[in-house]
Amino acid sequence: MKLLLISFLFLTFSLTAFANSIPKVIYGNDDRMDYYQSSDKLLRHLSRSTAAQISRDELTLGINQYELSGKTLEEIGMCKSERFSSQLTSANCSGFLIAPDVLVTAGHCVTQISDCDKYFWVFDYSNFEKEETSFNFNEDQVFYCTEIIKREKDYSNMNDFAVLRLNRAVPNRTPLKMRTSGKISDSATVAVLGHPTGLPLKITSNAVMRDNSDEIFFRINPDTYGGNSGSAVVDMATGIVEGILVRGDTDYEKGDESCNSSVIRTEAGGRGEDATRITNINL
Repeated sequence: MKLLLISFLFLTFSLTAFANSIPKVIYGNDDRMDYYQSSDKLLRHLSRSTAAQISRDELTLGINQYELSGKTLEEIGMCKSERFSSQLTSANCSGFLIAPDVLVTAGHCVTQISDCDKYFWVFDYSNFEKEETSFNFNEDQVFYCTEIIKREKDYSNMNDFAVLRLNRAVPNRTPLKMRTSGKISDSATVAVLGHPTGLPLKITSNAVMRDNSDEIFFRINPDTYGGNSGSAVVDMATGIVEGILVRGDTDYEKGDESCNSSVIRTEAGGRGEDATRITNINL
């Protein structure tokens, strides 16, 4: 997710919000895991309160169920050798619950109230037991926003967040706990819960601090991508939300083949990924 459009990534990609997102990158080993691959009970629990922003055009309502459509990672131009290349890439951004009917995401994911008519917020877009090739959701998993409670997208100080009211309370989910004052520890290890490149939810763990000096955001090194915009950045020890993922390094680069591959950095390489401090929402 950087502030420049990554047009090469989306030549065949029609997801509008992705065109405005800010790309990410792999640092060292790829720490992304599907829900069923993670053994961390805390992170698995927190991920159930994560939602995918999905265009209404990608969901077709049948008899009490929505059927998801979309292209796979390979179909949008990524190399077949990429991890998760056969999985759908249907999400635009990520978000997470902080109250039964209140969701937080990045400010660049929802720019105006009319966006509430364009997108659903869908829970359980995840591979719970194995890698799925299709997804169906019931009405208790699909929501939309009715109000932008608070939003910032400030290019001068890089503040970037949105707080949304959903059309009704989300049942059987635990709103995430947030830091309310102070700063994340310099020594914290964090995880990111969201939808990189629109994929089913990935638990991305073991990221560390790069720079904790700015008052508006902090910089870490998670393996995250466009589509992770709005993801919760949580302290792995406490489960407390410390930030909202909003910016980062370039995701993909053209290889020798006619496809794109993930950019690989060392653990300390690249620019790192930026997370808006959750204390900025100040509700």
